[in-house]
Amino acid sequence: MSNSILTSKTFIKNDFLLENKFSQRLFHDYASQMPIIDYHCHLPPNEIANNRTFENLTKIWINGDHYKWRAMRTFGIEEKYITGDASDKEKFAQWAKTVPYTLRNPLYHWTHLELKRYFDIDILLNSNSANEIYDEATAKLQTADFSCRNLIKNMNVEVVCTTEDPIDSLDHHVKIKNSDFSVKVSTAFRPDKAIMILSDTYLDYLEKLSEVSNVTIDSYKSLCDALNLRLDYFEGNGCTLSDHGLSYVPFRTFTDSEIEIIFQKRRTKKQLSLEEGEKFQTSILLFLCEQYHKRDWIQQFHLGALRNNNARMNSILGPDTGWDSIGDYSQASTLSSFLNALDSRDKLTKTILYNLNPADNEVMATMIGNYNDGKVKGKMQFGSGWWFLDQKDGMTKQINALSNMGLISCFIGMLTDSRSFLSYPRHEYFRRVLCNLFGQEMERGELPEDFELVGKIIQDICYNNAKEYFRF
Repeated sequence: MSNSILTSKTFIKNDFLLENKFSQRLFHDYASQMPIIDYHCHLPPNEIANNRTFENLTKIWINGDHYKWRAMRTFGIEEKYITGDASDKEKFAQWAKTVPYTLRNPLYHWTHLELKRYFDIDILLNSNSANEIYDEATAKLQTADFSCRNLIKNMNVEVVCTTEDPIDSLDHHVKIKNSDFSVKVSTAFRPDKAIMILSDTYLDYLEKLSEVSNVTIDSYKSLCDALNLRLDYFEGNGCTLSDHGLSYVPFRTFTDSEIEIIFQKRRTKKQLSLEEGEKFQTSILLFLCEQYHKRDWIQQFHLGALRNNNARMNSILGPDTGWDSIGDYSQASTLSSFLNALDSRDKLTKTILYNLNPADNEVMATMIGNYNDGKVKGKMQFGSGWWFLDQKDGMTKQINALSNMGLISCFIGMLTDSRSFLSYPRHEYFRRVLCNLFGQEMERGELPEDFELVGKIIQDICYNNAKEYFRF
């Protein structure tokens, strides 16, 4: 194959993913210019606070990206060139070698969309073009125009909401708030480590929580007191959201005395059964969710991940390095019981359910309808396809399930859920998929050729609904 073919122009054109004139008009005239509210991500706030500039393309684009790491491992790239001690340029060369063979994986779309939107690089990435692309992007990254704050601003981002543990000082958020950065940066309270009592590191975590809250945690009540103080602290720093990353929402009946006994057993390092663990988790989740309701917060549940499957590699590299997959947990019954327990006491706040198993899409789409009470538009949300499902097929299935069984017009749209400052074109990707679905149905006569109506709903999904829902 000739060098000219290997470095041919990218396929990311103006009408990428837009299959007809209706889709094209919906995207270009209604969706594309809407600001971005990125209401859930994992961007490092210290880098925003310090307005980091990145030394090269590998550091901003490959380091920490377990999507890319999984693809490289599948392609037979040695770990040395993924998370190991190879040079940044060597790692990039191995990624470039992999890219042509990611065809039909969303990585192929994201890679070229990001190169084009951030760096105006309009050629396909492969081994032949790797040096040219690396050098050009790296040279740009080392300028002030490509600092992480400018990367956010240049993508028309209005709000960024990161995710922090209750023990976080939020010092970086305070620094950002007191700076001249025009984008609002908030946080979400993620207390998973305080909930997962069966974790091997649970007691170590309690010590840290005790220290930061200045509460001696020697009972279940004192644990709740410590968490409540951290909720106060987060709220005082502008937080209005929580987030939970759980395989499933547990629900077991319990008594207060049982929970105290379970907590004391764990404090004294005695073995707990799964039933005891789930009783404790049910209790503390109900406590936290009642606090969110009291504070008029929004709660998020990311459900369905089967984490740390490869014990050997997890022991070497640790969590969040690419060894997770979709789980096949039973979701409906316990989730319904949990939400019902809150709703029965009129203590169910705005809730977003994110689903990782596409087999459960219809479960989630119908579950939210059980607890919409007419007090708030779209109070219960079936969140955008996330993680393994934040690609064209996954987004389409989520949108269709919600459309068929709920009101897509009330949907709060896309988020990045990313650790990368180069992820914002995923909002464009989502908007193109969304506009194409509506446009196809307009062409088939299944929706009216009424751009005032359909265009308004597109803009609501892209921005307006989230703006109203989150009140940032």
